[in-house]
Amino acid sequence: MAQFVLLIIFIFIFSLQSCGVDGARNISITLLKNALAKGAVCLDGSPPAYAYSRGFGDGADNWHVYLQGGGWCDSRGSCLDRSKNEYGSSTVIMATKNGTITFRGMLADNSTFNPDFYNWNVVYIFYCDGSSFMSDIEEVDPVHNLTYRGGRIYEAMMDELLRMGMGNAKNALLSGTSAGGLATILHCDKFQALFPDSTRVKCLSDSGFFIRGQYFTGADLREGRFYGVVKTNKLENLLPTSCTTKFNPILCFFPENLVKDVQTPLFLIESAFDQFQLSENVFNGKSLSPSWYNCTQIDLMLCNWTDLQTMKDFRTTFIQTLKSTIVDSSSRRGYFVHSCYRHGHITENFYSTCSSLFGNNILANKIVAQAVGDWYFDRSKFEEIDILNDLPRKCSFC
Repeated sequence: MAQFVLLIIFIFIFSLQSCGVDGARNISITLLKNALAKGAVCLDGSPPAYAYSRGFGDGADNWHVYLQGGGWCDSRGSCLDRSKNEYGSSTVIMATKNGTITFRGMLADNSTFNPDFYNWNVVYIFYCDGSSFMSDIEEVDPVHNLTYRGGRIYEAMMDELLRMGMGNAKNALLSGTSAGGLATILHCDKFQALFPDSTRVKCLSDSGFFIRGQYFTGADLREGRFYGVVKTNKLENLLPTSCTTKFNPILCFFPENLVKDVQTPLFLIESAFDQFQLSENVFNGKSLSPSWYNCTQIDLMLCNWTDLQTMKDFRTTFIQTLKSTIVDSSSRRGYFVHSCYRHGHITENFYSTCSSLFGNNILANKIVAQAVGDWYFDRSKFEEIDILNDLPRKCSFC
């Protein structure tokens, strides 16, 4: 009861704050030009980019490395299109963002809003390939001059961070959202291998658990999409052998076939009504009603009965899939699966501070930030799924 009262006070205090007053700060973007010699380049051949904020106080020896998300390219044409925007070119990144990026949410340096991680070294790695930082094709596309080198970008970035002192970390965290969340799962054990046994190393995947949903509508489209990603980026021999020795490599891009083999402590933040997986045709399959687009991409109030039933079926499939892969009685695993209709939490929606008590995503009397902090620092386990709400909720976040 006392914990619940404290939570109400916590939310009330934050509700008095204006949205956006969360320690957000602008950080300069750096081009890793020495990566060019390693062939670690974006789709268009430009150098990879990152933003770095130095840790301070008792966080000076702690490191948080964040992998940006942004979908994938699953054909030469889609990769060519991607090479012309900020998800395929650091030249475009620098131009569109004027050389800076705003750190918010879990990347913020406000001790009130972000008490567990506010003073850590924070590194934001921009996503400028289309393979969740996995591809490594030596040949340059002779027609479109495209370079598929996401895996090299990851390795070059890690080399740079080790040069900057990350290898001496007392605590280290690899995280990512969406395609970056999938990249976190794929690279988690390799990340841990960078550190001595004395370092606490964990991984946090945010909205990165993309389901195959073999018996849920649109499975062929979901498999087809990842087939294109794997084939275009030639990932067959780059995906974890712990998976590819058991499954077709295409299926090894689905987290449900990866998570069981991850040895490093891993936490998942997910919605059972993931907005991206439901609103994107490639993940839901063809629309089941004329209102589906308006329902999923404009306003949930426009959903009809058929739309809502499809969402309920997705929720059932999602939870069953997750439970079958991540259930673990040890504190090595953690998960926070709520019912708010959204996608992504770390950089924008880590606190849930600007909506009413009943509109927040709260599980076991904790918001996402509290659950992650308790799990990371081994204060308590957290393995919670919202089993009460079988319809999506429209939740407000800051």
